[in-house]
Amino acid sequence: MKINQLWGYRRSDGRVGVRNHVLILPTIVCATQAAKQVTELVHGTVSFIHQHGCAQVGVDYDQTFRTYVGMGTNPNVYGVIVMGLGCETHQGRSIAQEIAKSGKPVELVSIQDHGGTLGAIAEAARVATKMVQDASAIVREPFDISELIVGTECGGSDACSGLSANPAVGYVSDMIVDRGGTVILAETTELIGAEHLLANRAVDDRVAKKVYEVIEAMEKRAIMMGVDIRTGNPSPGNRKGGLTTLEEKSLGAAAKAGTRPLQQLIDYAQQPTKKGLVWMDTPGHDIEQLTGMVAGGAQIVLFTSGRGTPTGSPIAPVIKIATNTPMFEKMKENMDINAGTIIEGTESLESVGERIFNELLLTVSGKLTKSEILKQYDFGIWRIGPTF
Repeated sequence: MKINQLWGYRRSDGRVGVRNHVLILPTIVCATQAAKQVTELVHGTVSFIHQHGCAQVGVDYDQTFRTYVGMGTNPNVYGVIVMGLGCETHQGRSIAQEIAKSGKPVELVSIQDHGGTLGAIAEAARVATKMVQDASAIVREPFDISELIVGTECGGSDACSGLSANPAVGYVSDMIVDRGGTVILAETTELIGAEHLLANRAVDDRVAKKVYEVIEAMEKRAIMMGVDIRTGNPSPGNRKGGLTTLEEKSLGAAAKAGTRPLQQLIDYAQQPTKKGLVWMDTPGHDIEQLTGMVAGGAQIVLFTSGRGTPTGSPIAPVIKIATNTPMFEKMKENMDINAGTIIEGTESLESVGERIFNELLLTVSGKLTKSEILKQYDFGIWRIGPTF
């Protein structure tokens, strides 16, 4: 099935969502179970479990705050119920006020203010019921691919990643950029050794300089901990899959970026301000980088895997692309597309890229991914520094 027109949900801030969620957003670990129970009561709501929200200071506090707000303001979200405890560092009221600036419906429910867990669940469920009904009345409308922000990611890489799925995603990245859209490249730890290739594609000297700065900063963080980043990367699964060095892994990971100029480098969970290829400074950890890209406004994510991973997001559909056929056959309930045909020589890279692109368009306009169907709602924030 070919898609010629994209359909999405136009938000009051002008952006377009490809999903229409009501998000129950817990700002503190103490509220995550209550938020989860609200989603079990009210159809059409999503939430996530996490361990953040208190005893955080400085840049660590700022980054977590930015991530919460980014999840709430992602265009795939119709409205938000912020659930807090009441005494935490990340006050729900501040987060709700910031999200409300986007024009979305936002309500605050505090466990302490509502007499405990049961009262808070009842209040949040009551508010969510009406919000979901209001959201269901929103009709999709046509929009252009230039309004898309597409995240790219590889997790559980193997020796086939840099030969099949990753360059096929790179082919799609070029297609999106050429049509005026935005593609996010992440995983700074997994670009070490390939940074010069991206710097050579930087749109100007300032961006090229930033490339080397973020790589150096990532390596220094490891050195400050007294460890060599190469002792944990490639991971045991990567090695079993045939990767031998971090540089080898990085060359494969960089292939997801296609061939177009690098326009901008942004911080974790920051929204791009330029169209085209953008690099977000994230760790290599699958869940943390996925969360950062979605908080940065990505409406959909292309995720390649050679070892097989069920990773998904509560907010954005994640298209899982297998790098080899044996893993695809073994994990069909998790994988959406098989790029292993490139390795087998039965399909060209361009042909697989076209299949991925068409699947992207279908998913944007409503087709569910395997991770959505299985409710694989993963969430984790890249933390900076100690917890106090």
